[in-house]
Amino acid sequence: MFEFLFKYRRIAFEEGDVVFAAPEWVEPTVLVAILVGAMATATYAFVRGRARPGERALLAGTRLLLFGVIAVCLLQPTLVISRVAPQQNFLGLLFDDSRSMALADGDTRRGQVVQERFAEEGELVAGLSERFSVRRFAFAEDAKRISSAAELAFDGTRTDIAGAMSSAAAELSGVPLAGLVLVSDGAANVSSPLAEALVPLQAAGVPVYTVGIGAEVISPDIELGRVEAPRAALLGSSLLVDVVVTQRGMGGDASVPLRVEDDLRILAEEVVELGADGEPVVARVELRLDQPGPQVFRFGIPGQPGESVLENNQRSVHVNVSDERRKILYFEGEPRFEVKFMRRAVADDDNIQLVVLQRTAESKFLRLDVDDGSELEFGFPSEREELYRYAGLVLGSVEASFFTYDQLAMIADFVSARGGGLLFLGGAAAFAEGGWDGTPVEEVMPVLMSPPETSATRGERFFAETKVRPTRAGLSHPAVRLDAEPEEVATRWEMLPPTTLANPISEVRPGATTLLVGATTVVDAAGLDEIENPRSGDEQVVLAFQRYGRGKAIALTIQDSWLWQMHADVPVEDQSHEIFWQRMTRWLVEGVPDPVELVGDKEAAELGETVRFAASVRDSAYLGVNGASVTALATSPDGEVRELTAEWTVDRDGEYAFEYDPAVLGEHSVEVRAELDGEFLGSARSFLVARPSDEEYFGAGQDASALRRIAEATGGRHYTPETLESLPEDIELSGAGVTLVERLDLWDMPALFLLAILLMGTEWGWRRRRGLS
Repeated sequence: MFEFLFKYRRIAFEEGDVVFAAPEWVEPTVLVAILVGAMATATYAFVRGRARPGERALLAGTRLLLFGVIAVCLLQPTLVISRVAPQQNFLGLLFDDSRSMALADGDTRRGQVVQERFAEEGELVAGLSERFSVRRFAFAEDAKRISSAAELAFDGTRTDIAGAMSSAAAELSGVPLAGLVLVSDGAANVSSPLAEALVPLQAAGVPVYTVGIGAEVISPDIELGRVEAPRAALLGSSLLVDVVVTQRGMGGDASVPLRVEDDLRILAEEVVELGADGEPVVARVELRLDQPGPQVFRFGIPGQPGESVLENNQRSVHVNVSDERRKILYFEGEPRFEVKFMRRAVADDDNIQLVVLQRTAESKFLRLDVDDGSELEFGFPSEREELYRYAGLVLGSVEASFFTYDQLAMIADFVSARGGGLLFLGGAAAFAEGGWDGTPVEEVMPVLMSPPETSATRGERFFAETKVRPTRAGLSHPAVRLDAEPEEVATRWEMLPPTTLANPISEVRPGATTLLVGATTVVDAAGLDEIENPRSGDEQVVLAFQRYGRGKAIALTIQDSWLWQMHADVPVEDQSHEIFWQRMTRWLVEGVPDPVELVGDKEAAELGETVRFAASVRDSAYLGVNGASVTALATSPDGEVRELTAEWTVDRDGEYAFEYDPAVLGEHSVEVRAELDGEFLGSARSFLVARPSDEEYFGAGQDASALRRIAEATGGRHYTPETLESLPEDIELSGAGVTLVERLDLWDMPALFLLAILLMGTEWGWRRRRGLS
């Protein structure tokens, strides 16, 4: 309709300029004609008839518009456009050749649509070849020249749109380029920055015309998104893994099984209640790590009836299960039962060594489970190197004034710089009652301390009973679950007896997470009778934690968890106390870094794909070492060993990097060793699995918004397979490359002719109706 009224398509007006081409003598002639028309229009003021003043003004305006249309025609409006010179410009066709293009939308594969629309014998390709010298490229992770769309295999395991545009533009940089045509679903999964690839195209004035292939929403479909699990854990630990599941078209009230497997076994199975269309839900799965070494866990949902894509129902994670022994220093300021029962709880754990330093009198200490006679012989460590040997630190009921200021600062650095785990226990000399407020350690605590207070009736210090219960976050936390099924955790805690508190704490820091709480009953410490106190009934924070620097800090505010084992109401076979402390100590040292660490930027890679490994090397005080000799040994599945040298990155103290490209499918082991002046600093190991990537099947719906952004940023246009007919002519009018200037007459547009007839007929008809002369 637009072309019928205005002679030419809309793009011609958008790309061209409208000018008036009449000779100079026409302009004064038109001006005189307008003045005469204005005088003729003024006669409406003197005509007779039944018309009201407003109607006469309307008729006068209609006549003026008619004269204006005639004046525009006399001025000869002309559309000036730049049209690409035939066969003097090149055009790049970029075809997405990745796996996602082999997916089907309904009964038709995306790749089939591409090959049919861009067939060599088709009208579209013929129209392009008529006007341009066409160069065809297939791209997935890399772009390569092809002779026709029939050569596309749609088997690429990556999609790098930015790299494809850059490669094609570079290859065609020496010739006049009319533009690039990008045919893709837009689902890029390579981290090449798109904005950087568009800058040279914008500077060169090369438009990109995008053709979106495939449905924007794949339905029906279930997709496993993120699977969040630590890269390393201790043998025997319980691993809590969050799995994000999204469904479309399956029904919001449906449920599906989520299974976790290794090479031989089904390790766990959970039922996932699906959310609304497009709404992700988080399923939490607990795994028991019972085998040492690198483990690959596969999370999967069985294919559902009618599901469009089955490949995105599975994800794999890699966890290095370590069988090493981690040391925890437990410093207690006074003899109490908590020490005895905590030691008993972890005594059989081969991966936890609980070293106890207990103050028995002024400057006298009891040392338990030390490695030798020199360990802690002078009491609590005064040097960072001595304290940093431990992965975890537990502070019991000990006043802050016991420590020097340097020791307090060292404790804070133990968490923030060394990355250790710090656990604060409740007690008469803990938290505010121990004078910890205002110290460097206060900021490390996940709880906010209240000023010390005494009972209003007896002048005694705060003392209360509390019945502990888990919060919503605590119900799914490994340290709180007590080996119970998820639906039984709250009941399990309800069966445990009350414990006591000596520290009133009801708030946590912003960003901290509360796992256990309890309602307080303030009692007489001597007789254990309930007394009147404003704090009775308050909700007390019992267990909370926060990340602090590189480590974590935990607060357990009760002072006698041993009651969960020795209370008369607890059955002899109840192992809740032992399980709680086994889980707590493992959680305390979970993720604590060693002096030498090794991390790859990928857990899985394809054959020949380069993986960057970063090794962090620190001394005994956990300061970065820059002058070390760091050597890497990479062992492939067939036993071949490659020696690689890691170089200091300069960006960070103690960081060394090297690259490795696996040449054999399977699991590759990479180990680094660090030395300084002949002294061994430490070693670390990481693992890499070489396999074809399945990323193409995740987020595989057409990313139309990304394709539109590319087209808009470069001055191109976005198309669908149904609107491709106009592509050759649109590129021809783009003005890029070698062009010819063309002038198109507009004075004889049907729109002007029809407008003149409409105005003339309106005036004449209204005059007849009102009897105007």
